[in-house]
Parts: sequence; structure tokens; C-alpha cells
Amino acid sequence: MAAMSMTPRQRWLAIFQGKQPDRIPTDFWSTSEVLSGLKRDLNCADDESLCRRLHIDRPRSLAPRCKLPHHPNDPQADLWGVRYQNINYGTGNYDEATYHPLANMTSASEIRAFRWPSPDDYDYSPITETLANDDGTRAILACHFEPFLLYCSLRGMEQAYEDLLVSPEIADAVLGQVFDFYNEFNRRIFQAGRGRIDLTYIAEDLGGQAGPLFSLATFRRFFLPNQKKMADLARSFGIHIFYHTDGASRPFIADLIDIVGIEILNPIQWRCPGMEREGLVRDFGSRIAFHGAIDNQQTLPFGSSQDVADQVKECARMFKGCRWICAPCHNIQPVTPTANIVAMYETIHEIGALV
Repeated sequence: MAAMSMTPRQRWLAIFQGKQPDRIPTDFWSTSEVLSGLKRDLNCADDESLCRRLHIDRPRSLAPRCKLPHHPNDPQADLWGVRYQNINYGTGNYDEATYHPLANMTSASEIRAFRWPSPDDYDYSPITETLANDDGTRAILACHFEPFLLYCSLRGMEQAYEDLLVSPEIADAVLGQVFDFYNEFNRRIFQAGRGRIDLTYIAEDLGGQAGPLFSLATFRRFFLPNQKKMADLARSFGIHIFYHTDGASRPFIADLIDIVGIEILNPIQWRCPGMEREGLVRDFGSRIAFHGAIDNQQTLPFGSSQDVADQVKECARMFKGCRWICAPCHNIQPVTPTANIVAMYETIHEIGALV
């Protein structure tokens, strides 16, 4: 009798437990335009039917309901006071921050006096209600913590980076307010999950295309302590840690494993210096799982379906003996042919187990 196959949730849990699942798990990251087009092209009525069609183990994401439509002092802004403009780039749209509410502040006291969001601004009951009807097929993902990305929206990107070097007191004030919010916000979400939440995202884009965006000293001074605290909070609820950082982030990986305690590293942009798959497998393959690695800058959008299939097979060979979740190395973009996306998932499904 053939062994019973695992559910998507069981595959994720096997990865977190340091085991090999019945087959290589898969995940899906894309822009909204790609998701809509893929469902249309494959005649899938909804996200779940698409995931079943392509054997995708994508977790189910949950979030509370925000009670406020905008910042109390600015009807044009989001809850954080940031205003956005929708930009069309030809094949899709994205929101660009156009007003940064903290941009002109020059002291920590001004930062603290700002009307910051409160965890009380959210209703957490939808999480409990949704999980009460969940069938347990998919892993449950909830919460994120990516403070510097938000910092850049609040202060403006150039000013945000300058603060780390010339205005550390302002950086501490902003990052402190952001952490205080998310520490309680995430705690309430975890409590509402009542033991059913499996993983959470902690993130910061630490690398660019050609090298790190911060020095290791800057990372340790401003980001590492709060990332550890947030990971500790999740672990206190039995929740696993998925970590996202783009680009050439090799100098930070040891700290992320040893101090933050990450369990999965995403997205493995192996074309960036220091992120070569062979080196990551050699140095960290016995300690963490890898997520991503299918190149969406060149191969997925501009290669042939055979190029995509060959790269999937190459990754499977390189990650042999490790734990790997096959996925694009960041959001699939609208220039990517549907045939290439299908080739990625069909090829990994044909390969089966990573042994």
C-alpha cells in the first residue's frame, strides 16, 4: 500500500522539525496582477483551486480587522500617517509613499509626541473565528515585523538611512515606537490564534543587489535586539520563525541563526555576491531551511520554460540533503509568462522528494 501523502501544513511542519517531507514543499509569491492572470489562464476560480492545480503548499495568512480607515489626524493617510499614490508601471500598479509624516521632525520628543497607532485600533476576533472553521490543511501564517521598511515610509528613505549614522536618538525613538506597537499587536494576534498559528514573518531587507545595505555593526546596534525579542515572543506561543531579507545579506546570516533563532531563510537571491547556493548549503544547510532560489530577475521572466525547469532541477541537486521550499526568489512579476510559472511547479512536483 502506498504511503499517504502529507498535507501542505504537514510539509511545513516537517521542515520546521528538521525532517524531510514526502516531497519538496512549494510556496507562491507574486504581484496581484500575476495572481489574477494565472487564475484566469489556468481557469482557476480562486486562490485555493490554483494552489491545488499547481501543487502549491502556500500557507494561509490571517490578520485582524482594522477599525480605523485612516490616521485620525489625516484622512488622506493610512493608520501610520503615511500617504500613498497608486503608480502604474505599464504592466501593473503599486503604491508609492508620497508623504512621510515624520520627515521634518528633528528631536526624539517630537517623534514620541506623534499620534502612533495603537493595538486597540484593531479587532482580533476574526482570527479566532476564522480558525474555528479552518480544516487544518494549510499552515497558518500570522504577523510580520519589518520595522525599517516602515521607518523609510515614515521618514523618507534617504532620511531614514541618514538617521542611523547622524541622528541615532531619532532612530531609537522611531524604532522604539514601532517595536512597542508590534510587540503588543503581535501578542494579541498570537493569543487570538489559540495555538493554531504555525509561523510568523520577521524581515528586514539587509542586502542590495551588489552588497549589504548596512554594516554589521549598524545591524547589531539598531535591528538585532528587537528582532530577537520579536522572535522570542513568537516562540513563547510555539510559533516558528520565517525570515525574509533580500539581496546580498550573507554577513548577517550567522547572527540571524545564532541570536534571532531563524528557522527558514528567504529568498536566496543567489545571483547576489555571497549568496551562492553552494556556500549557503556548506555553511548553514544543517542549521536552517532555505526558501525560494528560483530566479525571478532573469530566468523566470526572460528564460524559456526549459530554462526554468533546468534551474529547478539544479536547485534540487544543490539543496540535496538540506531542507528546501521551492519558490520564486521574491514576487513573480507581470512580465513572466504563465508557461514559465507552470514549468516551475510542474518540474518540482515531478522531482518529488529532496533525498
